Formats: sequence, structure tokens, C-alpha cells
Amino acid sequence: MMPGRDSGDAVDGGLVRHIPVLAADVLHFLSVRAGGVYIDGTFGAGGYSRAILDAADCRVIGIDRDPNAIAGGAALIALSGGRLTLAENRFSNLDMVARDAGCEAVDGVVLDVGVSSMQLDEAERGFSFRHDGPLDMRMGRDGPSAADLIAAISERDLAAIIARLGEERFARPIARAIVRARSEAPITTTRQLAAIVERIVHARPGQIHPATRTFQALRIFVNEELSELAEALCAAERILKAGGRLVVVCFHSLEDRIVKSFLADRSRTATGSRHAPEAKGPAPTFTVLTKKPVGPGDGEIAHNPRARSAKLRAAERNAAPARTAVAHESFAGLPTLADAMRGR
Repeated sequence: MMPGRDSGDAVDGGLVRHIPVLAADVLHFLSVRAGGVYIDGTFGAGGYSRAILDAADCRVIGIDRDPNAIAGGAALIALSGGRLTLAENRFSNLDMVARDAGCEAVDGVVLDVGVSSMQLDEAERGFSFRHDGPLDMRMGRDGPSAADLIAAISERDLAAIIARLGEERFARPIARAIVRARSEAPITTTRQLAAIVERIVHARPGQIHPATRTFQALRIFVNEELSELAEALCAAERILKAGGRLVVVCFHSLEDRIVKSFLADRSRTATGSRHAPEAKGPAPTFTVLTKKPVGPGDGEIAHNPRARSAKLRAAERNAAPARTAVAHESFAGLPTLADAMRGR
């Protein structure tokens, strides 16, 4: 599976004090200051929110689509002295959430993209083939589950999703095997699905589990994670004040590619050429602060192996007006979730 983004655990209804991935770098690039307002778009176990609140006398708006994460944040709300507000919502709506909380502009946004360690470790959530449970995979409470998707989707669309979002070279035979198996009995558990994939992709010593890429692809698709990320970046552009900071931590190349492309586009200054010297484009809305992505050191990896693939990118908001959101190439050729559910 894609590495977990948060290593916190819940104890007695509260949060264990822990250090989330690249915490020191996140605080450095956010440049947290007293009186500032910061959005933690992926609250999870509250690691970044706690670190921000500890860094300065500021306010944090935490967002998570997982109701369990919001409920688990009650202890941190109590400790914050009114400085933490939590909202159960998608981070693609972060600008709307901020305005609902009375903030027309904020000083920083941090996004820690991907599934959390807690979600991976909860068998009933259905994210992992390592624990048998219902084939759910939903980060929130709404929308179809992975089992619903597998029961309805066409073989062609399923193969495209596994190939694109899982980068699985055996996508076609896996999709064929899943469709064949569902004609005999519904596929409703993680172990059922993993067993089907294992008959196609054989385990090899030292390599990832055969079902890793298929589970990743289905989870990303069910939660619309890549389009959510693209929309969240645009929402951050709309809500950040001039001088505000955007910090994004990714664990997978598909996510990082979207962030890299967005920041490259938003920081580019359009210039004319000898053919069209007067041509002008929109003014850049961000200044990139990380020429190359920042990764974890050996010490952090030793402490938390799931941090190994983390990449952090950061940028500072300029005063130029926010631009209109555009579709990203990562989605070309893939069905929408609604279309896939109608596809059989």
C-alpha cells in the first residue's frame, strides 16, 4: 500500500503525542507566527495541528473527511484553549470551511496526502489486504465502497484504473479475473480480493505484496483522491493571503506529480517571443520555496519506516488573483466515479 501519512494512535479517547512525517520541515516552511491562521487540511491524528499550535499563539482549522479523526480530536480541542476548530469535510472545500469559520484569508495551508496509518491498521475500514475486513476503503461516510465499485464497473474501466492509478502491468488479467470471480459470488472482503489478485500476480521474495498496486488504485479511485488534491491546491490558492505559505507532503509519484505541475504552472512568468513579443499570460500566484522536494533523513526513516517515500513541496502566495482551476492530465482517459458505477 501507499505508505501511511500519520503515525499517531488513539488512547483513552485522546491523542498520543507523536511526531508526524517531516514535522520540523513543515513548521519551517509554514513559518508559523503568533496571530496567524493555519489550515491543516488532513487532520488525521492531529500531529501537524498540535505542532502548529505549540509553535505559536495562533489558530488552526483542521479538516478531515474521516469522522473518526474528527471525533478523536476532541482532546486536542480541549487542550487548545479555543484555538483549534475541526470540520468534517473534504480538503477540496478548505476555502469554504475557512470562510464558514470566519476567515476570509489564512496564513498557511498544510496538506499531508494519502491514507493514514490508523486507517490502514483498522481492519473494518477495508484499506489493507493484511487484515481481513469488509471491502470498503472509504475515507469518509459518503459514496460507494470498493465492493460497490467492483460489483458495478466494466472490465475495461477496471483495467484502466488499476493500470493508471496502481501502475500495475498486470492490470488487464487482474480485471478479467475480478469480473470472472464476481459472476460466481460477490466480492465483499479484502481477503477475497487479495486472493484473486494473488492468482494473477505471484509473490516474489523481497518485493511488495501482489495486491498492493490493485488496492492502491481502488482506494485512490473510490475516494477521488487525485481530483481532490488538484481541487485542494486551487482552494488553497483562493484562501491564502499574500505571503501565506502552502506546504504539501506526498507519498506517491501520482500525487507529487500533481503538486509539482501545479506549482510550476502557478509560479511561471509568461514572456513573449520574437514571434509574439507582446504576448502576456496571467501573473504568477506562487513563488516556489523548494527547488527540489524535501525528504526525510535517515533518523526519521529509522523511527518511522512509512516516512521513507515522503516528499515535501512548499510555496509562498503572491498578491496576484487566483486563477481558474484546470483539469490535470492524470485524469485523462479515466471514467468518473459516477460513470464507473454505471458501467457494467
